[in-house]
Order: sequence, then C-alpha cells, then structure tokens
Amino acid sequence: MWRMRRLFSALLSSVLPIVAAVAIAPTAGATLTWGNCGRFLTHPDTVPSAQCTTVPVPIDYDNPGAGQAQLAVIRIPATGPRIGALLINPGGPGASAVDAAAAMGHDLADSEISRRFDLVGFDPRGVGHSTPALRCQTDAEFDAYRRDPMVDYSPAGVAHIEQVYQQLAQRCLNRNGSAFLENVGTASAARDMDVVRQALGDDQINYLGYSYGTQLGTAYVERFGDHVRAMVLDGAIDPSVGPIEENLNQQAGFQTAFNDYAADCARSSDCPLGTDPAQWVNSFHQLVDPLVTKPAPTSDPRGLSYADAATGTINALYTPQFWKYLTSGLLGLRRHTDSGDLLMLADEYYGRNDDGHYDNSQDAFNAVRCVDAPSPKDPAAWVDADRRMRQLAPFLSYGQFTGYAPRDLCALWPVPATSTPGPAAPVAPGKVVVVSTTHDPATPYQAGVDLARELGAPLITYEGTQHTVVFNGDQCVDGAVDHYLIDGIAPGNLRCSAR
Repeated sequence: MWRMRRLFSALLSSVLPIVAAVAIAPTAGATLTWGNCGRFLTHPDTVPSAQCTTVPVPIDYDNPGAGQAQLAVIRIPATGPRIGALLINPGGPGASAVDAAAAMGHDLADSEISRRFDLVGFDPRGVGHSTPALRCQTDAEFDAYRRDPMVDYSPAGVAHIEQVYQQLAQRCLNRNGSAFLENVGTASAARDMDVVRQALGDDQINYLGYSYGTQLGTAYVERFGDHVRAMVLDGAIDPSVGPIEENLNQQAGFQTAFNDYAADCARSSDCPLGTDPAQWVNSFHQLVDPLVTKPAPTSDPRGLSYADAATGTINALYTPQFWKYLTSGLLGLRRHTDSGDLLMLADEYYGRNDDGHYDNSQDAFNAVRCVDAPSPKDPAAWVDADRRMRQLAPFLSYGQFTGYAPRDLCALWPVPATSTPGPAAPVAPGKVVVVSTTHDPATPYQAGVDLARELGAPLITYEGTQHTVVFNGDQCVDGAVDHYLIDGIAPGNLRCSAR
C-alpha cells in the first residue's frame, strides 16, 4: 500500500513564487546513463527490468553556481506499446519515490498500466537515495527525542518543548546549511520534476501523486501544465489552507478514523477499548497516559514510551490492515504484557529498521513542510489551536487545557518559507483527476472536494477508512483510473464504495 504521512510534529509530541523553469538537464533520454538499481534497492531482483540513474539539478535555481544535488531516478520500462512515462510520488514529504516505484512495478507487473507506461520514480532533493541526503538527527538523538513525552503544558513545560524544537532546528541548519534548507521545498521539487521530464526525453508526462504527492503535482501542473498529459491526485491536500487549519482538519480526520477503528474493535468482547462508544476515548487514555511517567516493558529494551504509543496508534489508523496490531499493542498495555506491536508501528512510522538506524524521511518531512508555508510565531495562535484540537480530537489530547501550548517546530525554523498558501489555479479539461476517501485520516475528504473544485477537475469519491486508494485493489477506483490514464478520457464525478 502506498501511503504516506503528513502528521505534524507538534501533534506527535503533544499528542511559491512562480518562476520560469531553467533547462539544465539533457533533453533526450538516450544521454542518460542507465544502470543496475543495486545502488538504490536492497532487493533489485524483485524488479529485474528496472533501470536507475541520477539527474543533476541546481541547489538554488536562482544561483546555479551554488552547487548541485543529484536526484535518484528509477525507470521500469513498459512491456507493451508505450504511451509514455508515469511518474509516481508516494507522499510524505520525505518518502522515496524510487522505492515506491519499485514496489509498484512488482505489484503491477501483469497489469495494463505496466504494459503501457514506463513507471518512473525520482526521489526529491534531500530525500531517499538522492544526494546530498537531508539529515538533522543521529540515530541516538532520534531515539532520545522519542523518549520525551512533551505533554507538560505548564509555562516551564512549554519552554522545555520549544527548547527541544529549537535544538532540532539548529541541528538541521548546522548539518545541511542554509542554502540547502531554503531550497528543499515543493517550489524547487516541482522544477526538479520538469528537469527529470526533460531528461527522460518526453514532451509530456503522466503523474500519480499520493498525499503530499498531490501538493507536488498541483505545483507542477500550475507551472508546467503544457507538459502534463494526465495527472491523478489521490489523498489530496488543499493548497489554500494554512498550516494550523490543515493540522486541525487532520486531527479531526484521525478522530474519525479512531472512532471507526474502535467500532470495529468493539465487535469483539476482548476489545481493549471495551464496547461502550461513550468510553472509547477514556479507555484509550487509561491505557496510554500512564506511559508519560513509566514506559511499558517490551521485548525491545527501549520499552514503549507515551510518544511512541501515540505515534503507533496514529500509524495504525492509516489503514485497517494495521488495526490488528493496534489491538494487540493496546491489549498488551491492558494485560501488562508485551505491547511491542505499538513500538513496531511507531518504528515503521519513523523509518527505524531492526538495526536501530533511521532513514531520513522524518527529517525531510520537517524540512519541506517548514519552508512550504509560513508558520505563525505568535504563541497565542498555538494556544487557540490546542484548545480547538482538544475538541476535535480528544483521543489525542493529554491532560487539561492550561492556556499554554508550544509553538510548532516550523515556527522556530531557521530559514524562511518559500511558498504561501493559496488556491490552486484552474487547469485545462482532462489534465487532472482528484481522488478522495471519505474517512481518510491524514488528508480528509473535504480537502479533495476543495482541490477538485479549485482545479476544475472531476472527483472520484471512495467511501472507506484509509489513506489513499488508487491501485490498492478497488475495482471501481482502479478501473476509472486505468481508463483515464490509458485512454486519456477523464471520468465524470464518480462514487465508489468499499462496502
């Protein structure tokens, strides 16, 4: 399942200017040196036809002499009559499109999509296999960050939380430099994508973006619409919404998903939250809140911290496929046995492998979101956000409203934002199709409705509780997307149901 997160760090701890493109890449695919993907993929034999390369882009498009980044690119050639390239972005920001394209190429190996399109993924600057890789924390620093519950909203507690954020922001600046941090956002990534298009030798591309990938796709089609043949945006982000409102909308979405999970869990008499809907939130807090002062034992010597229990719960709410692990972890807390499944879910969310090493997805996530929109610096804005969050998502709130709250990490970020919120510009008919899921926790349904309206694009509605749906097995959604991508015929507004 290609899903990615946009949960803000503030939630986890307490619970563009348009400029002309610069053609710097080769304009014919033959000039690229394609090779084996072993340098990027752990198991390249799972997609034996895959080819990989790197494409150079300037770190600063306004100052091309300031250095280059190398974008990692994978291409899985079409096995039949080729329509063109289908570029994929799995979201984040911070997820590797190279890894996602490899997984998709394997899973769709016998499909009409793989017959008609080269599946292409490029890791945005700083992300995944691209270099330089954006790194803010060492493995030990990240482990320590996760042990701190950061739930004390007294004046002293808020000062401590903001100090932790300031230390993280300073590490990012020290280890990456201001020039790289300033140019790591979506505004640059959209221009990078057009450089990749030129390097592939295609006048037009096709694009499938999930979650944050919809933000990148929207930015690209606004700048380079003539180079888009067909674009599918699944799990949409509305670019007109500012960071606080987006965060609150998302928290409300996770509360809806929590309620759906609890209702499903309650079908079993052994549900750790019980069977009374009025008590589900209270039961959850009774299980996880004690972890603030005493982490729960697990087979892993780290134990389960409060922050990891919250993060593991959030991760499970992205898809019903993970609900069984949430139930197992909560049962472990209730029975005072191993609650390691919650720790496993938190590790998966943060990109920590069994050896204790983290990928850089979370560092890239923070760096991109912090330059993609200005974050309010006035503490009063975050106090008001905390008050509203407790109403919208009570399962995520700890303790009582105090009248104090920490500012988000991005309010303390050391470089300025390079983009500002604003509605998407309308696109030509047939250029874009938007897909939105009714109970999507991370990118709530209304954002997809609003993005489709702004773009003037048709909307495919999927009735379900999960984050993104395209090519996850729903015949109604996949059939419409296949027809659109292959035949170039956009559907009208369509409603599909998991039930």
